[in-house]
Amino acid sequence: MSNILRVELTEDQRRELHELLARRDLTRYARQRAECIRLLGRGKTVAEVADLLECHQVTVRTAVHRFHDGGIAAMPDAPRPGRPAKVLAGDDRAALADLLDASAVAGITWTVPALRDWLREERGVEISADWLWELLRRDGFRWKRTRDSLRHKADPVLQQAAKAKLEDLRTYGWRRTRASGI
Repeated sequence: MSNILRVELTEDQRRELHELLARRDLTRYARQRAECIRLLGRGKTVAEVADLLECHQVTVRTAVHRFHDGGIAAMPDAPRPGRPAKVLAGDDRAALADLLDASAVAGITWTVPALRDWLREERGVEISADWLWELLRRDGFRWKRTRDSLRHKADPVLQQAAKAKLEDLRTYGWRRTRASGI
């Protein structure tokens, strides 16, 4: 018995494999497995396929065994266990984008926890701040860290009054002694 792994593809399997490789939503590893089968179907050896795809021979052999067990349908990744990631619905994302765009024009800044609270109160969407940050980053939103300052909220009239009051509280000799360096 030979240790050489061979793949014999029918015309239907070749067509299915071609359709699978044409898909855009295929993961990197599923595409690699499908390429392994395609190249082996053309008569390449396991070592040649591993060299062409820059992977280990065990990866190629695993793809062949997977193909022999389940055919072309076994090439894509199996579904991941656990709860699927929560993604904001299209209208919720659009409302969030409109809010951020309007806020940017008005000069209002938002923190991610504040946006999460806004989504909970206004849209009824429960999402973690970390995941919301990731979704905003994926959608292309960029921001800078704001400075901690209240200077822009200060009333200039009150500031002048406070400066005048401080000037009245100073001792008379303070300026003279400071200016002369004594």
